[in-house]
Amino acid sequence: MRIFSVLFVWFLIFPPAFAAGIDALSNEDVSGGLKQVLTQSASVAVDKLGVVNGFLDNPKVKIPLPGALQKVEGVMRTLGMSKHADNLIVAMNHAAETAAAEAKPLLLDAVKNLSLEDARKIILGGDDAATQYFRDTTSEALAEKFLPIVKNATDQVGLLKKYNDFAAKGAKLGLLAEKNASVENYVTQKTLDGIYLMMAEEERAIRRDPMGQASKLLQDVFGPLK
Repeated sequence: MRIFSVLFVWFLIFPPAFAAGIDALSNEDVSGGLKQVLTQSASVAVDKLGVVNGFLDNPKVKIPLPGALQKVEGVMRTLGMSKHADNLIVAMNHAAETAAAEAKPLLLDAVKNLSLEDARKIILGGDDAATQYFRDTTSEALAEKFLPIVKNATDQVGLLKKYNDFAAKGAKLGLLAEKNASVENYVTQKTLDGIYLMMAEEERAIRRDPMGQASKLLQDVFGPLK
């Protein structure tokens, strides 16, 4: 009876067609499918964010002031100095969109160089398991490579001057003892956070409708999950 119960639960969770579909795939197919979903997700994320107001008009990824400056922001707004906070927020988000537009080669290289030894486990994971694996294994290296791109973008939108002006006004009001950590590091991390978020959304879309994907590999790998 116990064996029957175990088998019954197994077939409820992993129906025969599902198991056969996954088992029929080679390790190369499984690994290739994961890299394909990450490649497509990265491309879609960059296409959405690396455009004018790609961050600013998207409440899911819009970059706010760093935590240390938010108290300054609140006081400035009550004193009728909202434009200073708004200018800095706009500059940060424009820097992020400019940097994101140049991010695709870095992201695709990172996908290509992934060692996906746990590919089957990732496929059987949650709706964004591949993206989270990608984030966990590449975020530190990507942030280091991404920082020069962000620095160039901050120069283009005059972010450092706006940041320093804002911080100086906060200091005059007695709200800021010293400058916050590097604004470039902050924007770099927030830009990557936005990219990972958009990648996760695209991965969920692929998993929910694998047969609607143009790639046969995605259909073969993720189709059995439905």
